[in-house]
Amino acid sequence: MTDRAIIDWPAWTDSPPGRYVLEWEQTQLDRVVSDVFGYHALQLGLPQLDALRENRMPCRGLVLDAASGASAPYAFPRGAGHVGNGNRNGSSSNSGSGAAQSALAGLPAPAGRSAVWCDLLDLPFEAQSVDLIVMPHTLEFTSDPHRLLREAERVLMPEGQLIILGFNSLSLWGARQSVGKMTGRPFVPAAVDLIAFTRLKDWIKLLGFDLERGRFGCYRPPLGSEQWLARYGFMEAAGDRWWPIFGATYMIKAIKRVRGMRLVGPLKVKKPVLAAGLAPAATPNTRNHTQ
Repeated sequence: MTDRAIIDWPAWTDSPPGRYVLEWEQTQLDRVVSDVFGYHALQLGLPQLDALRENRMPCRGLVLDAASGASAPYAFPRGAGHVGNGNRNGSSSNSGSGAAQSALAGLPAPAGRSAVWCDLLDLPFEAQSVDLIVMPHTLEFTSDPHRLLREAERVLMPEGQLIILGFNSLSLWGARQSVGKMTGRPFVPAAVDLIAFTRLKDWIKLLGFDLERGRFGCYRPPLGSEQWLARYGFMEAAGDRWWPIFGATYMIKAIKRVRGMRLVGPLKVKKPVLAAGLAPAATPNTRNHTQ
């Protein structure tokens, strides 16, 4: 890796720290998504990471945004997968996506995937139609992370699952990224500031998600050399035990909850039953006369 500032994700994934991060994230995703069942699963952005390769749902899609730094240099060869660029209203949601996929040559399409080019902030899917959404670093490349989370909540079915991966701002990598942005030499690619793990938890709770699992990883220092990264390999086990919240990356798994009233049918009011052979003390026809 050269000393120049890395500003795009594809170039960074070819560097030693990029391969180090992707290897950890791929291992975590392979373990988590294999236990999620349903019919429809989506990966939003970052085609360099095959987030759904161990998932067994019949319909798995890769959703790409031509305006995103994480997926713009990626295009499918002709016939490799279905490519679309429509929004929910049937109109084009990104006029540059067709030009991007025709002008750029990228990786081959993953087996068993369908590709959709669209605006990630306006997903072309029906409400409550998806069982699983994976967002690997997607929030760090969008101009409006909270709106993207609302779109994910909209298309997820009740009890659907959301998996988010990102860089941890409360880590050595986050500290170097902050210094690097001030000097014009960021260490990790991101269009926006890194989102803190605690802040992201508040966002998903406000949208009605329950946090099921959270995990940190990549405890080695932010170094650009593969040789130096290998020397600090002992920090993986030590960090996971002694300072787990300071890992360079995190993974969050949340479940969409839909809370509401439970309908139990019409309410039946039972009338009091009088004892047999007894008359009421007073009836509407009874008149009391005082002597």
